[in-house]
Amino acid sequence: MRFDVITLFPELFVPLLTSGVTRRAYASGQVDVHLWNPRDYAEGNYRRVDDRPFGGGPGMVMLAEPLQRCLDALRAARAQAEKSEPNLPVVLFSPIGKTLNHEGVDGWAKGQGAILLCGRYEGIDQRFIDAHVTHQISLGDFVLSGGEIAAMAMLDALARLQPGVLNDEGSFQQDSFNPALDGLLDCPHYTRPEVWEGQSAPAALLSGHHLQIERWRRDQSLALTARHRPELIEKARGQGLLSARDEGVLAKNAESL
Repeated sequence: MRFDVITLFPELFVPLLTSGVTRRAYASGQVDVHLWNPRDYAEGNYRRVDDRPFGGGPGMVMLAEPLQRCLDALRAARAQAEKSEPNLPVVLFSPIGKTLNHEGVDGWAKGQGAILLCGRYEGIDQRFIDAHVTHQISLGDFVLSGGEIAAMAMLDALARLQPGVLNDEGSFQQDSFNPALDGLLDCPHYTRPEVWEGQSAPAALLSGHHLQIERWRRDQSLALTARHRPELIEKARGQGLLSARDEGVLAKNAESL
């Protein structure tokens, strides 16, 4: 899949694309990322990409014209590379967008890619948004200086779902929110030494008994989720994903609180 990122700060993406385990996805082309700077398509000596908002007020607004030329060049390059003109989604990272979650990431990870539009300043001329943006995505109810961090979060999340990117093929299936965990939180994890600062790792994990380990992890997942994200328990319950044993564990934990 290919993602074309429109950003005024392409240099911010370099560490993402060259560091950590997910670099394998970018190096192999499984997740092919191309960076486009609208300043390269701005006119004048100063390559201006923003101006004051109509009606006054603080901040600046990104101009539609450089964005339009950048988008046109992007689409032409992609059409030439793929010998076609794919009808790609254009994603804007915005406070009004739907909050990104595992289900959303999984959907993008199975698609053909998209154009990711990273806003800056007070925002983008609404006329450009109306003309081209097909999806809007938010990371949560807070404001970032630009869409770059949101774009990197999305790219990192979907890259790790690609085959061969993680050392253990099934590693991501034990992540929090994954369907393999019924959308619940992951359990706590421990490693050597067995005793640290007077505290021992849980006996179940040291037992070598696979069924006992599996049950301990499920119980911990249920307890953590009920304590910190109870809405995920209700969602799993509504989907019929909790067993009678799960409900017993939850009831026992509720009594102990």
